[in-house]
Amino acid sequence: MKIRGKTFKYGDNVDTDVIIPARYLNTSDASELARHCMEDIDSSFASAVRAGDIMVAGRNFGCGSSREHAPLAIKASGVACVVASTFARIFYRNALNIGLPILECPEAAAGIGAGDVIAIDLNEGTIMDETSGRTFRAEPFPPFMQELIAAGGLAEYMKGGRQ
Repeated sequence: MKIRGKTFKYGDNVDTDVIIPARYLNTSDASELARHCMEDIDSSFASAVRAGDIMVAGRNFGCGSSREHAPLAIKASGVACVVASTFARIFYRNALNIGLPILECPEAAAGIGAGDVIAIDLNEGTIMDETSGRTFRAEPFPPFMQELIAAGGLAEYMKGGRQ
């Protein structure tokens, strides 16, 4: 799977309350969550993000509560992949459960700038910053996890009868 898009860059310890503020947790409507994604840290995000764009962040992305609303809001906003130095474990699992591709790569997280255009090959784990010309390498997911992501998450994968 290949992804190409413009980056939105954030720092360390971006928690789930920043990704989707608690005042919007009374809905699980993905499009409603997307309208408020990142608004407390980046008020222009929801209006600027386009399908296929990529989020880049520092350490411990998605820390905080275990709400699945956070990766759902990101995915519904059109973000095709999140690259971070590290992810909070519960966010990591929730992202995969809903089919949001994520890659851990400290070098890419540090080296990619806001607004850069990057191309990601999820099968290979390569991250090419087309703006700077630099290439980074993340550990790709094994084939069965790539199938899960391509299916749209765990529930959709299981509906397909795969085990």
